[in-house]
Amino acid sequence: MDAVADLLTRYPELEGLLRLSLAGFVALLVGFDRETKNKPAGVRTHVLVAIGSALFTLVGIYAFGPGDPGSRVAAQIVTGIGFLGAGTIIQVKSGVVGLTTAAGIWAVAAVGMAIGSGLYILGIGGGILMFLVLRFLTYGSDDEAGNDVAGHEGPTRPTPPEL
Repeated sequence: MDAVADLLTRYPELEGLLRLSLAGFVALLVGFDRETKNKPAGVRTHVLVAIGSALFTLVGIYAFGPGDPGSRVAAQIVTGIGFLGAGTIIQVKSGVVGLTTAAGIWAVAAVGMAIGSGLYILGIGGGILMFLVLRFLTYGSDDEAGNDVAGHEGPTRPTPPEL
């Protein structure tokens, strides 16, 4: 154990790599759920969002230190992820699809930011809660039987002619 502590003391970037890996692994659970439900953003998207958010957070911490510049980095992560998530929301004849996927992308970015900041329990716990909500809380959602939240029948992933 002392060897690991010595290694992390000698090369602090290794802890950053561990944080990135952990953020990616937690996001893998959420992405797996979206992938198995054939949603627009799956495993790769969620993992990349979490790793990217964790990396930006780490850069904010190490490059600027605690304080204002780091908080500006965090604010820009949230803005950028909001834009990315908006791209998954599509209005079709039967209603709106992609809201849950957009919310998942937004939330997995928060998981990446938490883990990137070293808040491991918060990030892992948040990721597990997200997975449980996505996997088991489907009543009235667009994940249940291909219906949107208003109960209109239709695919959860629109085909080009419907756009």
